[in-house]
Amino acid sequence: MLNKTIGRLLKMGTLLSTYGLLFTVLLQIICRFTPINTPAWTEEASRLFFIYAMSFASGLAMKNEFYVHLDMFYERFPERIKKTLNLAVPSITLILFVVMAVYAIKFVILGIPEKSPSMGFNMGIAFFSIFIMSTSISYYLLRKIMKIMKNSRP
Repeated sequence: MLNKTIGRLLKMGTLLSTYGLLFTVLLQIICRFTPINTPAWTEEASRLFFIYAMSFASGLAMKNEFYVHLDMFYERFPERIKKTLNLAVPSITLILFVVMAVYAIKFVILGIPEKSPSMGFNMGIAFFSIFIMSTSISYYLLRKIMKIMKNSRP
C-alpha cells in the first residue's frame, strides 16, 4: 500500500512538473514570435519545473533500476565478489542519500528567508526538491537492500 502510494505521488509529481515545464517553455516560444512581451517569471519557472521533474523522477529511476551499470567490469568478478558488491553498492549509496536528506532539511530552512528574484516565493520551496530526491532514492534503495538480504538467506 505504502509502496504504491509513494510510486503514484512520484509519478504525479513528475508528470505535473513536466507539464509545467512544457507550458512555460511553450509560453516563452509563443511570446518570442509574437508582439506579446515574454513574462519575466517564465525562465525561472521553467528551471524550477525542470528541477522538480528530475527530483520526482529520480526515485522512480531507482525503483525501476534505470541507472547505468558497469557490467563490463562486474561480469569479470567471481560470484563471491558479485554478491558482496550487490549488497555493498546499494548500502553505501543509501548512506549517502540519507546524509543528503538530513542536510537537505537544513538547506530548506536556510532558504526560507531568501526570496526568488522574479517570482518572489521563498527559496525553501526550490531547495525542497533536494529532499524529495534524496528521500525517494533512499526509500527504494532500502527496499532493494531488504530484497537482496531476503534472497541471500539460505
